[in-house]
Amino acid sequence: MPTKNWTISDLAREFDVTPRTIRFYEDQGIVSPSRDGRNRVYATRDRTRLKLALRGKRLGLQLSEIRTLIDMYDGPGDTEPQLRQYLSVLHQHRETLAQQRRDIDDALSEIEVQERQCEVLLQQLQRST
Repeated sequence: MPTKNWTISDLAREFDVTPRTIRFYEDQGIVSPSRDGRNRVYATRDRTRLKLALRGKRLGLQLSEIRTLIDMYDGPGDTEPQLRQYLSVLHQHRETLAQQRRDIDDALSEIEVQERQCEVLLQQLQRST
């Protein structure tokens, strides 16, 4: 079965990212293309790892978390530890986002209170002039 290869431009178009983004993931060791002269050649493994990295980024995971999860797929074929680790990371990330949401809601409530107080003060000033 022939192996499919991609150029950096191919992957950039497919995933709607810049070549610079792909080179960043290469610098981080997430993808490791071979070379054909000066051109990078990405194999199926690289494409899959890039796809997983971009998914992790969309979820807001830290690069270290992304790398750990992706590297697990290069290990033994048993997916249970991989799934348990991924579930743990997702759970922790959900808790972090939920706390951030609560913090934002609190800040928005405080802003509303301050806005109302400013409006009342402005009305009082207008009446006194």
